[in-house]
Amino acid sequence: MTALVRAASLTNYLEVSRHLGLNPHALLAQVGLSTALLDDPNQRIAVSSVVTLLEESARVSGCETFGLRMAELRQLSDFGEISLLLSHQRTLRDALQVIVQYRHLLNDALAIHIEEAGKTVIIREEVVTDQPQRGRQATELAIGVMLRLCAALLGAHWHPISANFTHTAPADLAIHRRIFGCKLVFGSEFNGIVCPATDLDTANPLANEAMARLAQRYLDTLQAGGKLSLELEMRKTIYLLLPMGRATIEQVAQTQGMNVRTLQRRLEECGVTFSDLINGVRRDLVIRYLENPSYSLGRIADMLGYSMPSSFTRWFIAQFGMPPASWRAQHDRRQEQH
Repeated sequence: MTALVRAASLTNYLEVSRHLGLNPHALLAQVGLSTALLDDPNQRIAVSSVVTLLEESARVSGCETFGLRMAELRQLSDFGEISLLLSHQRTLRDALQVIVQYRHLLNDALAIHIEEAGKTVIIREEVVTDQPQRGRQATELAIGVMLRLCAALLGAHWHPISANFTHTAPADLAIHRRIFGCKLVFGSEFNGIVCPATDLDTANPLANEAMARLAQRYLDTLQAGGKLSLELEMRKTIYLLLPMGRATIEQVAQTQGMNVRTLQRRLEECGVTFSDLINGVRRDLVIRYLENPSYSLGRIADMLGYSMPSSFTRWFIAQFGMPPASWRAQHDRRQEQH
């Protein structure tokens, strides 16, 4: 089942690409899209095409902040039908729960987890496609859009502590500093935003309970028509929970509102096991982590759920035919040659 996203995910693509001197029509055609598709923000398009388009646009333009520049121009209204419900939530916490609940109406590949840690909150985000893809631009676009949403709802009451990215820093941080206005952490263990817990409970002065109920009834009719891919939903959940050391079958089942036996039966019907899914996500994440020179092999082993580095090394050799240190050395040599 192909993961889909609203064409609104490419809002401002034409403006940013033209500003950078690109030919957006040609780039869209390369991934099987057209400018006509972008005229209808609710048109569903393949997430993989969007991720590829953003990465290629960044490469051709030489602009490492392509996705972030698109996010900078986003408005609350770009969330489509969900924007009405968002704008009338009592607090940011409620609005984030709306995003989690109705994310399938926005983007099948968007994974969000809200984690409270004392006086701070971590809003974790991942863009998880059907097949592994490098998605630096899509990730920064998603985090930038989340920041714009929080700022739109809270205004001067929004005080992010940090914006976190698992990838390395770009050569120039000016755009990141302008958009986020907070500490930037690259080579982080997660993608997302950290903010004070008090921000989540600040009252929204525009909240209207009656309007929120009306919008929710309408969204529920749209939600009812969509069929979600259990395998993709599991992958998204594992992506978020694995670096936290919480990607057990019990925890994953709980996030889906099922017991373990029901989850195992449903996965069996899909022809896949839980260990297959864990292994697949580990394969995706280990490459991302090894490409980041700031991650030690011990830290990578821990983030992938291995308590012993030797267990991680054995798994890696079984998957990729060489030790992780050798893979990293080969990758570094290739990078130097380019």
